[in-house]
Amino acid sequence: MARKSRGWLEIVETVVLAFVLAFLIRTFAFESFQVQGISMKPTLQNNERVLVNKLIYDFQTPKTGQVVVFRSPVYKSQDWIKRVIGVPGDVISVRNNVVYINGKRYHEPFLKYRQSINVAPIKVPPGELWVEGDNRPKSFDSRYFGFLPIKNLKGQAFLIWWPLSNFHWLQ
Repeated sequence: MARKSRGWLEIVETVVLAFVLAFLIRTFAFESFQVQGISMKPTLQNNERVLVNKLIYDFQTPKTGQVVVFRSPVYKSQDWIKRVIGVPGDVISVRNNVVYINGKRYHEPFLKYRQSINVAPIKVPPGELWVEGDNRPKSFDSRYFGFLPIKNLKGQAFLIWWPLSNFHWLQ
């Protein structure tokens, strides 16, 4: 009987340890987010699921071109996903559907939908980012709500994992 008790105890310990590890990983390291809406088309489709590295910005600063998940500066209970266009110190402008960073055209091969409002040159202040969706005509982003506080970042999306037919690394 003692062997049976020990066997059950090991099973319970294993299950508890698995839940604790899953909780810690999800809370501090990686989390899955579901894409809602079309603001990142064609890069991300509605209802796809992405894996987000929540630790990356503890060790490095955000970089232009990264796809990030963040707490909305407009609707505090929502998480949004956009692409970093400008980092602190950059001067961003949009003219005739083209983004310029520090006066140079930003190469955006991931865009299919370019129509955008014009944005006069504006310098990204310390502690802030300029983010835009890849579907410019259908994205509510920094062109409308302004700068995104870096403190709102949840992490960098790096992998589309669902549906499995779309499984691939993000650029």
